[in-house]
Amino acid sequence: MVYKIQIEKSALKQLSKLEKSIRKKIAAKIDELAFNPRPFGYIQLVDKDRTYRIRVGNYRILYDVFDNVLVVNVISIAMRNERTY
Repeated sequence: MVYKIQIEKSALKQLSKLEKSIRKKIAAKIDELAFNPRPFGYIQLVDKDRTYRIRVGNYRILYDVFDNVLVVNVISIAMRNERTY
């Protein structure tokens, strides 16, 4: 099963502000979520049924997984020391 990737406008804005090399790594990891929305190292957020986070270097990607409609919705991309949830 392949999931459709949706990225919130705020996450796109955060992504566009990053350095090109980091942006490529994060974009590649987001693309991988289409095939495996719960990769090795993912963490489910407490009190959230479908919200997860993964690390890419010093950055975190927050996303929701909707298994019933096969959609991964990227909510936020931020440095690990920034609380975005």
